Amino acid sequence: MTSDDDVTVSGQRALVMGASGNVGACVTRHLAAGGADVRVLLRKSSSVKGIENLDVERVIGDPFDPETVAAAMADRDVVYYCIVDTRAELRDPAPLFATNVEGLRKVLDVAVHADLQKFVFLSTIGTIAVGRNGATVDEDTPFNWADEAGGYVESRRAAEELVLAYAERGLPAVVANVSNPYGPPDWQPRQGMFVQLAALGKLPFYIRGVAAEVVGIDDVADAMLRAAQRGRVGQRYIISERYMTHRELVTIAADAVGARRPRFGMPMAVVHGFGHLSDAVGAVLGRDVPISRQGARLLALTSPASHAKATRELGWHPKPTEQFIKRAAEHYVSRSS
Repeated sequence: MTSDDDVTVSGQRALVMGASGNVGACVTRHLAAGGADVRVLLRKSSSVKGIENLDVERVIGDPFDPETVAAAMADRDVVYYCIVDTRAELRDPAPLFATNVEGLRKVLDVAVHADLQKFVFLSTIGTIAVGRNGATVDEDTPFNWADEAGGYVESRRAAEELVLAYAERGLPAVVANVSNPYGPPDWQPRQGMFVQLAALGKLPFYIRGVAAEVVGIDDVADAMLRAAQRGRVGQRYIISERYMTHRELVTIAADAVGARRPRFGMPMAVVHGFGHLSDAVGAVLGRDVPISRQGARLLALTSPASHAKATRELGWHPKPTEQFIKRAAEHYVSRSS
Protein backbone atom coordinates (compact mmCIF):
# COMPACT_ATOMS: atom_id res chain seq x y z
CA MET A 1 0.00 0.00 0.00
CA THR A 2 1.05 3.60 -0.40
CA SER A 3 -0.05 5.45 2.69
CA ASP A 4 -0.22 5.25 6.46
CA ASP A 5 -3.98 5.57 5.97
CA ASP A 6 -4.35 2.09 4.50
CA VAL A 7 -7.57 0.47 3.36
CA THR A 8 -8.59 -2.92 4.74
CA VAL A 9 -9.87 -5.61 2.38
CA SER A 10 -9.79 -8.57 4.74
CA GLY A 11 -13.09 -10.40 4.38
CA GLN A 12 -14.14 -8.48 1.26
CA ARG A 13 -15.75 -10.76 -1.30
CA ALA A 14 -14.34 -9.50 -4.58
CA LEU A 15 -14.79 -10.39 -8.23
CA VAL A 16 -12.06 -9.25 -10.62
CA MET A 17 -12.95 -9.18 -14.29
CA GLY A 18 -9.91 -8.74 -16.51
CA ALA A 19 -7.32 -10.32 -14.20
CA SER A 20 -5.22 -11.34 -17.21
CA GLY A 21 -4.24 -7.71 -17.81
CA ASN A 22 -1.51 -5.85 -15.93
CA VAL A 23 -3.87 -3.70 -13.86
CA GLY A 24 -6.39 -6.46 -13.22
CA ALA A 25 -3.65 -8.85 -12.15
CA CYS A 26 -2.18 -6.28 -9.78
CA VAL A 27 -5.60 -5.59 -8.25
CA THR A 28 -5.97 -9.34 -7.73
CA ARG A 29 -2.56 -9.58 -6.05
CA HIS A 30 -3.36 -6.69 -3.69
CA LEU A 31 -6.72 -8.19 -2.76
CA ALA A 32 -5.23 -11.61 -2.11
CA ALA A 33 -2.38 -10.13 -0.05
CA GLY A 34 -4.91 -8.19 2.02
CA GLY A 35 -6.93 -11.27 2.91
CA ALA A 36 -9.90 -10.73 0.61
CA ASP A 37 -12.00 -13.60 -0.72
CA VAL A 38 -11.11 -13.23 -4.40
CA ARG A 39 -12.81 -14.69 -7.44
CA VAL A 40 -11.60 -14.03 -10.98
CA LEU A 41 -13.54 -14.57 -14.19
CA LEU A 42 -11.31 -15.57 -17.09
CA ARG A 43 -11.62 -16.95 -20.58
CA LYS A 44 -9.94 -20.28 -21.36
CA SER A 45 -7.46 -18.35 -23.48
CA SER A 46 -6.64 -15.75 -20.81
CA SER A 47 -3.09 -15.41 -19.53
CA VAL A 48 -2.68 -16.17 -15.83
CA LYS A 49 1.00 -15.23 -15.54
CA GLY A 50 0.20 -12.18 -13.40
CA ILE A 51 -1.80 -14.19 -10.85
CA GLU A 52 0.16 -17.44 -10.72
CA ASN A 53 0.34 -19.10 -7.31
CA LEU A 54 -2.34 -16.84 -5.82
CA ASP A 55 -4.99 -18.39 -3.59
CA VAL A 56 -7.98 -17.17 -5.61
CA GLU A 57 -11.05 -18.86 -7.07
CA ARG A 58 -10.85 -19.08 -10.85
CA VAL A 59 -14.03 -19.20 -12.90
CA ILE A 60 -13.60 -19.98 -16.59
CA GLY A 61 -16.20 -18.65 -19.00
CA ASP A 62 -17.33 -15.89 -21.32
CA PRO A 63 -17.18 -12.59 -19.38
CA PHE A 64 -19.96 -11.21 -21.57
CA ASP A 65 -22.37 -14.12 -21.12
CA PRO A 66 -25.12 -12.92 -18.73
CA GLU A 67 -25.56 -16.29 -16.99
CA THR A 68 -21.82 -16.68 -16.47
CA VAL A 69 -21.52 -13.14 -15.15
CA ALA A 70 -24.51 -13.52 -12.82
CA ALA A 71 -23.03 -16.69 -11.34
CA ALA A 72 -19.63 -15.04 -10.91
CA MET A 73 -21.19 -11.98 -9.20
CA ALA A 74 -23.34 -14.07 -6.86
CA ASP A 75 -22.37 -13.43 -3.20
CA ARG A 76 -19.78 -10.77 -4.17
CA ASP A 77 -19.43 -7.39 -2.41
CA VAL A 78 -17.29 -5.59 -4.98
CA VAL A 79 -16.65 -6.00 -8.69
CA TYR A 80 -13.40 -4.65 -10.11
CA TYR A 81 -13.99 -4.33 -13.84
CA CYS A 82 -10.65 -4.24 -15.69
CA ILE A 83 -11.59 -5.63 -19.11
CA VAL A 84 -10.45 -3.36 -21.93
CA ASP A 85 -9.32 -3.55 -25.54
CA THR A 86 -6.50 -0.99 -25.79
CA ARG A 87 -5.63 -1.38 -29.48
CA ALA A 88 -5.73 2.27 -30.47
CA GLU A 89 -4.00 1.37 -33.75
CA LEU A 90 -7.02 -0.47 -35.21
CA ARG A 91 -8.16 1.03 -38.50
CA ASP A 92 -11.64 -0.37 -37.91
CA PRO A 93 -12.77 0.60 -34.38
CA ALA A 94 -15.66 -1.91 -34.36
CA PRO A 95 -13.79 -4.44 -32.16
CA LEU A 96 -13.06 -1.67 -29.65
CA PHE A 97 -16.73 -0.79 -29.33
CA ALA A 98 -17.70 -4.48 -29.23
CA THR A 99 -15.54 -5.09 -26.16
CA ASN A 100 -15.32 -1.72 -24.46
CA VAL A 101 -18.98 -0.74 -24.84
CA GLU A 102 -21.29 -3.56 -25.90
CA GLY A 103 -19.56 -6.24 -23.83
CA LEU A 104 -19.55 -3.87 -20.86
CA ARG A 105 -23.27 -3.19 -21.35
CA LYS A 106 -24.03 -6.89 -20.90
CA VAL A 107 -22.08 -6.93 -17.65
CA LEU A 108 -23.79 -3.77 -16.38
CA ASP A 109 -27.22 -5.26 -17.12
CA VAL A 110 -26.35 -8.00 -14.64
CA ALA A 111 -24.49 -5.82 -12.14
CA VAL A 112 -27.32 -3.31 -11.70
CA HIS A 113 -29.49 -6.11 -10.30
CA ALA A 114 -26.75 -7.68 -8.15
CA ASP A 115 -26.44 -6.81 -4.49
CA LEU A 116 -23.10 -5.02 -4.81
CA GLN A 117 -21.47 -2.51 -2.50
CA LYS A 118 -19.32 -1.10 -5.32
CA PHE A 119 -18.58 -1.56 -8.99
CA VAL A 120 -15.10 -0.12 -9.65
CA PHE A 121 -14.58 0.60 -13.33
CA LEU A 122 -11.10 0.84 -14.84
CA SER A 123 -11.11 3.73 -17.29
CA THR A 124 -8.33 5.80 -18.83
CA ILE A 125 -6.95 9.29 -18.46
CA GLY A 126 -7.61 9.52 -22.19
CA THR A 127 -11.21 10.43 -21.40
CA ILE A 128 -10.01 13.51 -19.49
CA ALA A 129 -9.60 16.85 -21.25
CA VAL A 130 -6.26 18.06 -22.61
CA GLY A 131 -4.98 21.31 -21.12
CA ARG A 132 -3.94 23.84 -23.72
CA ASN A 133 -0.54 25.52 -23.39
CA GLY A 134 0.47 23.26 -20.52
CA ALA A 135 -2.57 23.93 -18.34
CA THR A 136 -3.38 21.31 -15.71
CA VAL A 137 -6.74 19.55 -16.02
CA ASP A 138 -8.94 17.63 -13.61
CA GLU A 139 -12.10 15.51 -13.64
CA ASP A 140 -14.34 18.53 -14.16
CA THR A 141 -12.50 20.09 -17.10
CA PRO A 142 -14.83 19.82 -20.14
CA PHE A 143 -13.61 17.28 -22.69
CA ASN A 144 -12.14 19.21 -25.59
CA TRP A 145 -10.47 16.94 -28.13
CA ALA A 146 -13.19 14.64 -29.48
CA ASP A 147 -12.26 15.51 -33.08
CA GLU A 148 -8.72 14.18 -32.52
CA ALA A 149 -9.26 11.34 -30.04
CA GLY A 150 -9.85 8.44 -32.41
CA GLY A 151 -11.70 5.15 -31.99
CA TYR A 152 -10.04 3.93 -28.81
CA VAL A 153 -10.75 7.06 -26.76
CA GLU A 154 -14.22 7.34 -28.31
CA SER A 155 -15.00 3.80 -27.15
CA ARG A 156 -13.68 4.50 -23.67
CA ARG A 157 -15.70 7.72 -23.39
CA ALA A 158 -18.80 5.80 -24.45
CA ALA A 159 -17.99 3.15 -21.84
CA GLU A 160 -17.67 5.77 -19.09
CA GLU A 161 -20.93 7.38 -20.07
CA LEU A 162 -22.57 3.97 -19.92
CA VAL A 163 -21.22 3.24 -16.45
CA LEU A 164 -22.32 6.63 -15.14
CA ALA A 165 -25.78 6.14 -16.68
CA TYR A 166 -26.11 2.85 -14.81
CA ALA A 167 -24.99 4.63 -11.64
CA GLU A 168 -28.04 6.84 -12.03
CA ARG A 169 -30.12 3.65 -12.22
CA GLY A 170 -28.76 2.41 -8.90
CA LEU A 171 -25.45 0.71 -9.70
CA PRO A 172 -22.89 1.79 -7.04
CA ALA A 173 -20.27 2.54 -9.69
CA VAL A 174 -17.03 4.49 -9.36
CA VAL A 175 -14.69 5.33 -12.26
CA ALA A 176 -10.88 5.24 -12.02
CA ASN A 177 -9.23 7.30 -14.78
CA VAL A 178 -5.83 5.64 -14.83
CA SER A 179 -2.86 7.10 -16.70
CA ASN A 180 0.14 5.15 -18.04
CA PRO A 181 1.00 2.49 -15.43
CA TYR A 182 4.50 1.09 -14.98
CA GLY A 183 5.88 -1.73 -12.90
CA PRO A 184 6.53 -5.46 -12.98
CA PRO A 185 5.66 -8.05 -14.03
CA ASP A 186 3.83 -6.58 -17.08
CA TRP A 187 4.00 -9.71 -19.21
CA GLN A 188 2.42 -8.05 -22.25
CA PRO A 189 3.85 -4.51 -22.27
CA ARG A 190 2.09 -1.82 -24.28
CA GLN A 191 2.66 1.36 -22.28
CA GLY A 192 5.80 -0.36 -21.01
CA MET A 193 7.22 -0.96 -24.48
CA PHE A 194 9.58 2.03 -24.42
CA VAL A 195 10.78 1.14 -20.92
CA GLN A 196 11.43 -2.42 -22.03
CA LEU A 197 13.37 -1.36 -25.15
CA ALA A 198 15.44 1.18 -23.19
CA ALA A 199 16.26 -1.38 -20.49
CA LEU A 200 17.37 -3.88 -23.11
CA GLY A 201 19.59 -1.27 -24.80
CA LYS A 202 17.48 -1.39 -27.98
CA LEU A 203 16.21 2.19 -28.01
CA PRO A 204 18.63 4.74 -29.51
CA PHE A 205 16.17 7.64 -29.36
CA TYR A 206 13.68 9.47 -27.17
CA ILE A 207 10.81 11.54 -28.54
CA ARG A 208 11.60 15.20 -28.18
CA GLY A 209 9.00 17.46 -26.60
CA VAL A 210 6.68 14.62 -25.60
CA ALA A 211 5.45 13.99 -22.06
CA ALA A 212 2.66 12.01 -20.42
CA GLU A 213 1.06 11.35 -17.07
CA VAL A 214 2.52 8.27 -15.34
CA VAL A 215 1.80 6.14 -12.27
CA GLY A 216 3.12 3.03 -10.54
CA ILE A 217 1.13 -0.15 -11.09
CA ASP A 218 0.85 -0.94 -7.37
CA ASP A 219 -0.45 2.56 -6.73
CA VAL A 220 -3.15 1.96 -9.35
CA ALA A 221 -4.28 -1.16 -7.51
CA ASP A 222 -4.22 0.70 -4.20
CA ALA A 223 -6.38 3.47 -5.68
CA MET A 224 -8.94 0.99 -6.98
CA LEU A 225 -9.19 -0.72 -3.59
CA ARG A 226 -9.67 2.71 -2.03
CA ALA A 227 -12.33 3.55 -4.61
CA ALA A 228 -14.21 0.42 -3.56
CA GLN A 229 -14.38 1.63 0.04
CA ARG A 230 -14.35 5.41 -0.19
CA GLY A 231 -15.23 6.41 -3.72
CA ARG A 232 -18.45 8.34 -4.19
CA VAL A 233 -20.96 6.66 -6.48
CA GLY A 234 -21.10 8.24 -9.91
CA GLN A 235 -17.74 9.99 -9.51
CA ARG A 236 -14.54 9.88 -11.57
CA TYR A 237 -11.05 9.92 -10.03
CA ILE A 238 -7.81 10.67 -11.87
CA ILE A 239 -5.27 8.03 -10.88
CA SER A 240 -1.92 9.42 -11.94
CA GLU A 241 1.20 10.46 -10.07
CA ARG A 242 2.83 13.07 -12.29
CA TYR A 243 3.68 14.40 -15.75
CA MET A 244 6.94 12.97 -17.11
CA THR A 245 8.84 13.64 -20.33
CA HIS A 246 9.56 10.75 -22.66
CA ARG A 247 13.27 11.46 -22.31
CA GLU A 248 13.09 11.15 -18.53
CA LEU A 249 11.05 7.94 -18.77
CA VAL A 250 13.51 6.06 -20.98
CA THR A 251 16.58 7.51 -19.23
CA ILE A 252 15.36 6.26 -15.85
CA ALA A 253 14.81 2.82 -17.37
CA ALA A 254 18.25 2.67 -18.99
CA ASP A 255 20.09 3.96 -15.90
CA ALA A 256 18.33 1.42 -13.66
CA VAL A 257 20.06 -1.47 -15.41
CA GLY A 258 23.23 0.21 -16.68
CA ALA A 259 22.10 0.27 -20.31
CA ARG A 260 23.16 2.96 -22.75
CA ARG A 261 20.87 5.97 -22.52
CA PRO A 262 18.78 6.83 -25.59
CA ARG A 263 20.66 9.89 -26.87
CA PHE A 264 19.01 10.99 -30.10
CA GLY A 265 16.00 13.29 -29.69
CA MET A 266 13.52 12.36 -32.41
CA PRO A 267 11.21 15.27 -33.32
CA MET A 268 7.50 14.56 -32.98
CA ALA A 269 7.11 15.56 -36.63
CA VAL A 270 9.11 12.47 -37.59
CA VAL A 271 6.82 10.27 -35.51
CA HIS A 272 3.79 11.78 -37.25
CA GLY A 273 5.43 11.13 -40.60
CA PHE A 274 6.19 7.55 -39.68
CA GLY A 275 2.56 7.13 -38.62
CA HIS A 276 1.36 8.32 -42.04
CA LEU A 277 3.76 5.91 -43.77
CA SER A 278 2.72 3.01 -41.53
CA ASP A 279 -0.95 3.68 -42.23
CA ALA A 280 -0.28 3.64 -45.97
CA VAL A 281 1.64 0.35 -45.71
CA GLY A 282 -1.05 -1.13 -43.49
CA ALA A 283 -3.74 -0.17 -46.01
CA VAL A 284 -1.84 -1.88 -48.82
CA LEU A 285 -1.19 -5.00 -46.75
CA GLY A 286 -4.65 -5.00 -45.22
CA ARG A 287 -3.37 -5.14 -41.65
CA ASP A 288 -3.08 -2.91 -38.59
CA VAL A 289 0.32 -1.55 -37.57
CA PRO A 290 1.44 -0.70 -34.02
CA ILE A 291 2.57 2.84 -34.85
CA SER A 292 -0.17 4.70 -36.67
CA ARG A 293 -1.22 8.31 -37.22
CA GLN A 294 -3.71 7.91 -34.41
CA GLY A 295 -1.07 6.45 -32.12
CA ALA A 296 1.15 9.45 -32.85
CA ARG A 297 -1.71 11.81 -32.01
CA LEU A 298 -2.24 10.09 -28.68
CA LEU A 299 1.47 10.49 -27.89
CA ALA A 300 1.32 14.20 -28.64
CA LEU A 301 -2.04 15.13 -27.13
CA THR A 302 -1.31 15.12 -23.41
CA SER A 303 -1.15 17.58 -20.54
CA PRO A 304 -0.59 17.64 -16.77
CA ALA A 305 -3.50 16.33 -14.71
CA SER A 306 -4.34 16.75 -11.03
CA HIS A 307 -4.95 13.78 -8.73
CA ALA A 308 -6.04 16.07 -5.89
CA LYS A 309 -9.55 14.64 -5.84
CA ALA A 310 -8.24 11.09 -5.35
CA THR A 311 -5.98 12.27 -2.55
CA ARG A 312 -8.73 14.27 -0.89
CA GLU A 313 -11.56 11.74 -1.14
CA LEU A 314 -9.80 8.37 -1.33
CA GLY A 315 -6.78 9.13 0.85
CA TRP A 316 -4.56 8.12 -2.08
CA HIS A 317 -0.89 9.15 -1.89
CA PRO A 318 1.14 7.67 -4.78
CA LYS A 319 4.84 6.97 -4.59
CA PRO A 320 7.26 8.43 -7.17
CA THR A 321 6.75 6.56 -10.42
CA GLU A 322 10.52 6.44 -10.90
CA GLN A 323 10.61 3.55 -8.40
CA PHE A 324 8.22 1.51 -10.51
CA ILE A 325 9.98 2.29 -13.80
CA LYS A 326 13.26 1.08 -12.31
CA ARG A 327 11.65 -2.12 -11.05
CA ALA A 328 10.02 -2.69 -14.43
CA ALA A 329 13.35 -2.21 -16.23
CA GLU A 330 15.07 -4.68 -13.92
CA HIS A 331 12.29 -7.20 -14.46
CA TYR A 332 12.42 -6.90 -18.25
CA VAL A 333 16.18 -7.52 -18.20
CA SER A 334 15.99 -10.45 -15.77
CA ARG A 335 13.44 -12.32 -17.81
CA SER A 336 15.25 -11.70 -21.09
CA SER A 337 18.38 -13.49 -19.87
